[in-house]
Amino acid sequence: MITLEKFNAICWIWITVGFLLFPVLLKVKQPYGRHTTSKWGMMIKNELGWFLMELPALLIFGYFFVITPDSGNYLVLVAGTLWGLHYIHRALIFPFRLKTKGKKMPVIIVGFAIFFNTINGLLNGYWLANFSNEIASTPLFEIRLMTGIVIFLAGFVINQYHDHLLLKLRKDNRGYQIPYRGLFKYVSCPNYLGEIISWLGFFVVTLSLPALSFLIWTMVNLIPRALDHHKWYRKEFSNYPLERKAIIPYIL
Repeated sequence: MITLEKFNAICWIWITVGFLLFPVLLKVKQPYGRHTTSKWGMMIKNELGWFLMELPALLIFGYFFVITPDSGNYLVLVAGTLWGLHYIHRALIFPFRLKTKGKKMPVIIVGFAIFFNTINGLLNGYWLANFSNEIASTPLFEIRLMTGIVIFLAGFVINQYHDHLLLKLRKDNRGYQIPYRGLFKYVSCPNYLGEIISWLGFFVVTLSLPALSFLIWTMVNLIPRALDHHKWYRKEFSNYPLERKAIIPYIL
């Protein structure tokens, strides 16, 4: 077992890498989904790619959750439940709901995502198993825990609802269409906004450095992608609502 100081240093390195990568992702379009291109090398099916990408975070964090000594701790139970709620859906349900038959994504993107999810699952799981027991249960802690749960679930519902709307639009096989319901009135990617809100809630629950790093990395990944989606919508549809932002209502 490494010391908390060394563990935190690793987390800060990982956060720094995220900040350094952010301007790169603002310039380089991530080639999957509607931006898929074969120029990035070998391709695999979308459904398989999503499954492989998300599975490491579920398995690695799940392993640490199982071996955590103080498994009856409220913090451990809540953090494990929230993480499992997101990744059981993301790895075992979402890939098989996709209406992207015949579409593929580059293997290199799957590889990058596996690495990303492995690191985040490892850091958050290791913290849970080795350092979460240092946090004492107090009335203030319980208020923070409930606040984090509410924020996480709000983000989860936002993410799920708007993913559902997008999947519903693809059922008739007419290709991409302009979504209008829910928070699509304000932003092009409310599903991404919901995911960011969820991991903000997870950070409030744990107040840990790896949770902060995951929140930062989520924004590093999703904000550039939302901006790319927003540009794509405006280019693809001449009647696209001008008042919409990319991911944060009225701001970005």
